[in-house]
Amino acid sequence: MFEHFFADPKTLLLGAITGLVFGFLLQKGGVTRYNVIVNQFRFKDFTVLKTMLTAIVVGAIGIYAMLQLGMIKGLSVKGAELAMNAGGGLIFGVGMVLLGYCPGTALAAVGQGSRDAIVGIVGALVGAAVYAEVYPLLARTVEPIGKLGKITFADATHASPWWFIVGLAIVAVALFTWLERRERRPVTA
Repeated sequence: MFEHFFADPKTLLLGAITGLVFGFLLQKGGVTRYNVIVNQFRFKDFTVLKTMLTAIVVGAIGIYAMLQLGMIKGLSVKGAELAMNAGGGLIFGVGMVLLGYCPGTALAAVGQGSRDAIVGIVGALVGAAVYAEVYPLLARTVEPIGKLGKITFADATHASPWWFIVGLAIVAVALFTWLERRERRPVTA
């Protein structure tokens, strides 16, 4: 029954190392702290936005560079299911606001000793189990709404993905610059 349950030891080791590095970087970036995440939603601390946008830009550059260099073959793109994404994003966002962590930061926060994040991990596991149980109903009723298939912005516009990556990088730099200026301004009463 469990013969295909675990990957080979090399893959498990690489996954463990990647997870440790990811958790370390989250912790060093400050996004494993409850106040940092909550203050993102209160528009008082933009550490989370800066971290995520940087990761998206760097990840996009890395993935498309590896694709063009032949280091990977094709992209494994999830289908765009707008209604399912909107519903999942709403549940995720409400959970993140209430808990003060997202799944990745919750695990890293537990690793640094924040016991309150355990509630979120348990909640995520329960939520995943509930989702698995109701998925057949959702597949028939909600999933077909806004189902676009496996498509990227580049596919939809027949443009090079690099245009979108460069555009996103420009937006990120402009946003970071504006946020830095905003955060340096003295608070007036």
